[in-house]
Amino acid sequence: MKKIYILIPIYNDWESVSKLLNEINYFIKDVDAEFSITIVNDASSVQQNINLNKIDSFKKIKILNMKENKGHARCIATGLKYISEKQDYDYIIPMDGDGEDRPEEIIEFINQIKKFTNKAIVGKRIKRSEDLIFKTCYELHKLITFTFTGKSIKFGNYTCLPKSTVEKMINEKATWNSFSGSLTKIEKNLIEIPSIRGIRYFGPSKMSFFNLLKHSLSIISVFRRTVLIRSAFFIIVYILMIKSNASILTSIPLLLLLIMIYSISSLALRENMDEFDKALSNINNIDTVK
Repeated sequence: MKKIYILIPIYNDWESVSKLLNEINYFIKDVDAEFSITIVNDASSVQQNINLNKIDSFKKIKILNMKENKGHARCIATGLKYISEKQDYDYIIPMDGDGEDRPEEIIEFINQIKKFTNKAIVGKRIKRSEDLIFKTCYELHKLITFTFTGKSIKFGNYTCLPKSTVEKMINEKATWNSFSGSLTKIEKNLIEIPSIRGIRYFGPSKMSFFNLLKHSLSIISVFRRTVLIRSAFFIIVYILMIKSNASILTSIPLLLLLIMIYSISSLALRENMDEFDKALSNINNIDTVK
């Protein structure tokens, strides 16, 4: 029987994670696997409150309470490290705690585990629930990422990782900055399942335009060497194209590119292996719910 840990980062949204756990419990009740839950509480500012109704499909439920708020990506990185070092497991499924990662899709992850041994499986986004403006920005993010890195990254945190992949992830400094960027970097043959972006259980989405921009640049920063080479090529070609019509207007693309290079260089500084190695020291205490 496979031992599967579901890893959920959370900040304040206890009502959503309570509903999520109950829904996961429902969908996995007939699955032949041992499931446990690890919640990473990113130093929430509201009191922890999880309501569970007849939860019987999980072997363990633990909450890692962080001393300091580190952000979504670093909570996932900390959770991967904790489970890898402290728990007995075969697979880890990181997922958002707000309902946007649909719990029913866990069944398809399990189906793929049976077909592909020791392979990382990702939820490829085929449909999103946000408004048209956000969807347009998201498509632009994917286009820019592919243009400057050569990588088509159509998945987020919602994945199913075998132990071999987790061990690579916790030894890759990029994981401390960008989960999907790091996974794309270390694994060349990812198995994809179709994944529909769900609707938040409660309240509006926390993925603002600024957060999407930061998320996009963080992914790109993982492949900064390729970005610099492609950017240099673009600059040379573009200057040759506009040299007879140079103006402030035609210089805007170059300015935007330089801003992007500066931004990804700054974000790349977040790839700190020393901090990652010490990630578990940020755990204040651990609550055992079950």
